[in-house]
Amino acid sequence: MNAFAATKLLAAENLTRAFPIRHGLAALLSGGHSPAIRALNGVSFSIGAGETLAVVGESGCGKSTLARALVRLIALDAGRIIFDGEEVGALAGAALRRYHRRAQLVFQDPYSSLNPRMTVGETLAEALTVHRMVSPAGRAARVAELLGEVGLPAVAAARLPHALSGGQRQRVALARALSVRPEILIADEIVSALDVSVQAQIVNLLIDLQERLGLAILFISHDLRIVRHIAHRVIVMYLGRIVESGPADAIFAEPMHPYTAALLRAVPQIGAGRSKAIALGGELQSPLDLPSGCAFHPRCPHAMPRCRTERPELRPIASGRLAACHLSG
Repeated sequence: MNAFAATKLLAAENLTRAFPIRHGLAALLSGGHSPAIRALNGVSFSIGAGETLAVVGESGCGKSTLARALVRLIALDAGRIIFDGEEVGALAGAALRRYHRRAQLVFQDPYSSLNPRMTVGETLAEALTVHRMVSPAGRAARVAELLGEVGLPAVAAARLPHALSGGQRQRVALARALSVRPEILIADEIVSALDVSVQAQIVNLLIDLQERLGLAILFISHDLRIVRHIAHRVIVMYLGRIVESGPADAIFAEPMHPYTAALLRAVPQIGAGRSKAIALGGELQSPLDLPSGCAFHPRCPHAMPRCRTERPELRPIASGRLAACHLSG
């Protein structure tokens, strides 16, 4: 049994979202019908308190749409999000503000999410003020404390975002999220734009924060090297659907879906004095024109006739593991 199952914090049930294309070449070629990009297509999962669940997949698989849907920046066409026993879609007013405090989204590009005209201290103080986290007299001390929690000196409070490095700006973004004492962090590709050495520092910081504060973390990434280091469980997405999920160690040791196996083969390996990677074959299909059957079959080296006509359902394969593949089981 998953060690976090008894403390389930957030559950997503059949999340679905499509984006209609009403203009452009795709709309013209559709003969008057409005084509749609199916960004999320029946996505379900749960995450426990204190757990790190990684969401992996190529660009265009729906990861960022999922992150924004979880904090209601994007409306769902169908499905439910349950947080601590409450349905998020039904929240309004003070209850919705409380949810937004408890579930914090950290974006990939911290510079675009920080006000360039506000100092770091002003940015952190604003969050504390909006959510009434501390008294006015205690804000400066709390700002210094937050900076210390993310490994920045107190003097950083006087700096503007442009005076900071990318890694420092991401630490500020984390400090702002932590200022409201969240219970879950949704980290959307937060290290992908950073140098490798800085990536490691931010990932280690997240692990330390989780251990000290008991945070749940939904870690969205395309980099499986980092995921292997931080995740307790992994879900693998392909064109808006989950194709595999399970404990991280088990998935890395024995992937049960050909797409997961292909992603792992594409991770750079150290050999003969240089890094080597095997490219994932074929091109990601257009979400405007999904193939019949299994969406991965045009790229799958193991595809059989059944894969071209019958879409496999996500089903239990082994203890704690799910896969959507006719070959599994």
